[in-house]
Amino acid sequence: MFANCFVRLRAAFLSILLITCFALPALAGPFEDSVAKFANDEFSDTEEAIGEIAASGNQLAFPIISALQDGRLSADPETKKVFITQADSKIVDATTGAAVDKLPDNAATVRLNNRLRRTVEAALGGLTLMSPDPAKRLAAAQSVFKSHEESALPNVEAALAKETNKATRQAFAEARAAILLFKSDASDNDKLEAIAVIKARGDQEAMALLTSIGSDQPPLVAKAAAGAISSIQGNLAIWSGVQNAWYGLSLGSVLLLAAIGLAITFGVMGVINMAHGEMVMLGAYTTFVVQEVIRTRYPALFDYSLLIAVPLAFLVAGGIGVLIERSIIRFLYGRPLETLLATWGLSLVLQQAVRTAFGPTNREVGNPSWMSGAFELGQITITYNRLWILCFTMAVFAILLAMLRYSAIGLEMRAVTQNRRMAASMGIATSRVDALTFGLGSGIAGIAGVALSQIDNVSPNLGQSYIIDSFMVVVFGGVGNLWGTLVGAFTLGIANKFLEPVAGAVLGKIAILVLIILFIQKRPRGLFALKGRAVEA
Repeated sequence: MFANCFVRLRAAFLSILLITCFALPALAGPFEDSVAKFANDEFSDTEEAIGEIAASGNQLAFPIISALQDGRLSADPETKKVFITQADSKIVDATTGAAVDKLPDNAATVRLNNRLRRTVEAALGGLTLMSPDPAKRLAAAQSVFKSHEESALPNVEAALAKETNKATRQAFAEARAAILLFKSDASDNDKLEAIAVIKARGDQEAMALLTSIGSDQPPLVAKAAAGAISSIQGNLAIWSGVQNAWYGLSLGSVLLLAAIGLAITFGVMGVINMAHGEMVMLGAYTTFVVQEVIRTRYPALFDYSLLIAVPLAFLVAGGIGVLIERSIIRFLYGRPLETLLATWGLSLVLQQAVRTAFGPTNREVGNPSWMSGAFELGQITITYNRLWILCFTMAVFAILLAMLRYSAIGLEMRAVTQNRRMAASMGIATSRVDALTFGLGSGIAGIAGVALSQIDNVSPNLGQSYIIDSFMVVVFGGVGNLWGTLVGAFTLGIANKFLEPVAGAVLGKIAILVLIILFIQKRPRGLFALKGRAVEA
């Protein structure tokens, strides 16, 4: 009995084995035939191959279509073999995934046209719609929204029914709406609902999609599309103003950092320091040196490089500032023209010294991970480096304001600013205050260089880009007044960004300069004039 059972089991096992052996080639055949169509070098065959491979469920489908999109798919027209060149330059057979030593001599890259590129995007989107990674599903939905290929509709609807992530679900709904909008047999109600979904999205891509539907739509659909386009245009105009305001705040924070030290030295000492921009440059190069040391010796500390560079840049620029004041500036008080010429010559000396030490070319200063990237807020994009610079600027401003108001040196500086002779008669060492003030202003310029190294090229000419704007901020806001410098920096930054789209960058700066000249004619002391008997004299 047991022998008969064993014989029957063995026969059944052999039958299953034979069936499997014959069935596997039969199952593999359609996929191989689909891949072989790439070797025909016909756009129609390539389009068929994309659709068949995407629908096959084969694990090689995504690598093949991804390679096709990136120009890494090659085909041999003689043998009908297709090959994938991987990112590491290794070559594999597209149908089996087996490694290949080299491409055949007759192999050529599979060609694409614009229509096929859209098909490829849709196919890739469909292949990743069911990915367990929400980020990949979101990217796939956005890809389908752009391509709005009708063949992706079943996959999109299936993914939409299962989706639980709110943002991804919204992206799937928008992708479905984009497909229905262009689907020839979709009902008017479906298209009206699709227009409403796309209108709610409200960005440039939504408006472009609605604009491209053509004039052959039913009157009700065409009217709804026109209304949606008008609404989106108004919405985008508002967001464009918000984006310009953000750019203006970002520029204003940079100008404030560059000008705040100048406002102190100009207000207390009456010195027109044309070398102030070079203090900014020295701070930027200090950041470069700190990052170079960290890269070569302590790479794990790179994310802390800016935190290390800030105090070092303050000390380097501040120390050089004190040295300049003690060796040059103190002999030129009361002689503004000579001071201007001396500091201008000093700026040239500092630039040449940096060129000699570091070379004339731009130096690379990297962004730490916490300053890299951006995020969307409504229809505007906010970069982390600009946001952190704005926060850093306001922190520096608050600390400086507190120091001037509550510290002994701050009290002395305010006294010297308002009435130097009276302050001297009260026992304040004005020469010491001058040196410390010049060092403080230079040190703040140095930490401005740390911030600017994250958004601008670090070169010997870095400071020259900001010195004129810094003087305009100081004069416009009121010499020696920190609140005036704050208001002046953000006012000029926002005005500049709103004028640029209309008049261009150069004419925008000229217009700002003319407006400041006219303003100074009415208020020679700026927005916030200092009070005191000396300054009023």
